[in-house]
Order: sequence, then structure tokens, then C-alpha cells
Amino acid sequence: MKLDTGIATGALAEVGRYAAAAEEMGFDGLWSVETSQDPYLPLTLVAEHTSRLRFGPAIAVAFPRSPLVHAQIAWDLQRQSGGRFILGLGTQVKGHNERRFGIRWNAPGPRLREMIQMIRAVWDCWQNGTKPAFEGEHYRFTMMTPFFNPGPIEHPAIPIYIAGVNAYMCRLAGELCDGLHVHPFHSTTYLREHLLPELHEGLAKSNRRREDLSLATTAFVIAGDTDEEIERAREPVRMQLAFYASTRTYRRILETHGWGETSGRLNEKAAKGDWAGMAREITDEMLDVYAISCRWDQVGEKIKEKYTGILDRVALYVPWKPGGKNERWQGIRRALA
Repeated sequence: MKLDTGIATGALAEVGRYAAAAEEMGFDGLWSVETSQDPYLPLTLVAEHTSRLRFGPAIAVAFPRSPLVHAQIAWDLQRQSGGRFILGLGTQVKGHNERRFGIRWNAPGPRLREMIQMIRAVWDCWQNGTKPAFEGEHYRFTMMTPFFNPGPIEHPAIPIYIAGVNAYMCRLAGELCDGLHVHPFHSTTYLREHLLPELHEGLAKSNRRREDLSLATTAFVIAGDTDEEIERAREPVRMQLAFYASTRTYRRILETHGWGETSGRLNEKAAKGDWAGMAREITDEMLDVYAISCRWDQVGEKIKEKYTGILDRVALYVPWKPGGKNERWQGIRRALA
């Protein structure tokens, strides 16, 4: 099982040093996120300051950018890094697309399918000189002149991961993608009963095997060196779970355990800004289902115990920071290796 981490700095001037230190620590992958900053921009520095790490956005929001824009950025980063880039895409939810990015929301599943198909058509055109002839309902790629063609690269097989929670996206990942970013808000019961069977439906459709696709996640871990530290660490995770669980799109993760009605109550409280009330909706039982809780020296074994046979790559929701207690992270790495 690979151990990844996220970029734990918002300052571009620090990304290069952070990436080099993460590689020296022995991490296998480094992910950026699209929250308050662009997910692609720091990755040029990751590529420049590392030689082994796999890296990519987890995820870049798909629809505010055209397929060609994603394809071109990925091509550049793959060339710069010598073949270590992973393109991670996700749809986000309707409200963020319409009200934050200011774009129309329609048919997210079919639209993402076409985006992936067009991205690969663009890459095929650049690498092999094939005629641009992709025409879909949402996207069209029928023109590429030499002036705009960057030409072939040494490592053209760029992996595409997508984020998925519900059935369509899980099947799409199995059918067309190289990996799936499993949402941090999950349980192993949900993964075994829903996500994995749907993933296998997609794999069967494209005549592929489970080994042809990588599953990655960022896991909630509640850890401390004492019982008191563990107890204090529970509350921030409780609040983050409440935030995720308030999104209707993720309702079935609660429904898997018979907690579907909690989704509605959380949504109502989120609309009112009742953050404290939201946290109270996440019971201790829920917290123990959706997060790992243990002493720091047990984290690696607990991750291994929970995810072996399910996931291929794991990061902790709280990312590593240089100068911290590195022995903890080395212990996790050794346990997973």
C-alpha cells in the first residue's frame, strides 16, 4: 500500500522545499487540492524539485476548464516530470459549479465521461498525429493545427483518476479510468457493499481487472500519544465529517449504516450556519465508523488492517509537515510497506 500526503503549505515559495522534503521522507505520492488556490500551479514546483514522487491534483474541478486545457496542463507536467504526473478530476457538486465557479450544471456523469474521452483524443492527436475527430454532446475536438500542437512526449500514458461517491462515477472509473479518488467520508462497509461492486461493473464493461485501476483515499485518523490527546483530536474530525455529511450527494454513505435521516438534519443546519449543531449530529458511533482512532504508534497497523484488499494508496487527512515528529510518519510508512 502506497503512503501519500498532501501539500501542506499555501505559499508557492515553499512548495519546492516541501516537495523535496516529502520525497526524502519516503512518501510515494504528493497531492494538491482545489480549495483556496489553483491545484495545478504548485505542481510545476513539485515536478522541478523531485525526481521520484508521483503527484497530481486530488482533485482539479473538471468543468470550469475545457478538456483541452486539462489535457495541455497534464502534457506539460508529464513532460517536465519525466512521466510522474497523475491527472485527477472531479465534478464537485451543483452549488459550487453554479454559485462559486459561475458555470452551468448539467449531466455531470455523461459530461465527465466525454471530457475523459476528449482529453485522450487530444493526447492521441499530439502523440500519434491522429486526426482530431471527437464529437460528443458536451464537447467537440475537430481542429488542431501545427502551431498549437506541442508534439509527442517520452511518457504519453498519463493516468487519469476521478473522484467518485455515487454509482455512475464508480462505474465510470472502472470502465475508463486509471484510478479512483475515494472520498475521505467513507466506511469500509460502504466501500465493500457499494463502491467496489460498482467499480467491478465498470471494469467488466471494458474487459479489465481490478489490478488495472488504483484506489486512493485520504483517511480520517484520530491519533494521540495519550487518551486525552485522542479525545481532543475527535472534535475537529467530528466537525469535518458533519460538513461532508451535510451534502446531499453523499447521503448514501450514511444510508449504508441506517443513518440517512441525519443527512437532512445536517443540510438544514448548514443552511442556517448552525455549525455547533451540525457537529452534535455526528455521534461517537459514527465517528468510529468513519475514522480510525488509536495511539500514534498504532496508526500504520490500523490503516493496514482497515484497507488491505480494498485500497492501493492512502494519505492522512492531516498532512505531514516538515520538522514535525517524523518518526511517527516513518513508522506508518514501514507498516504499510
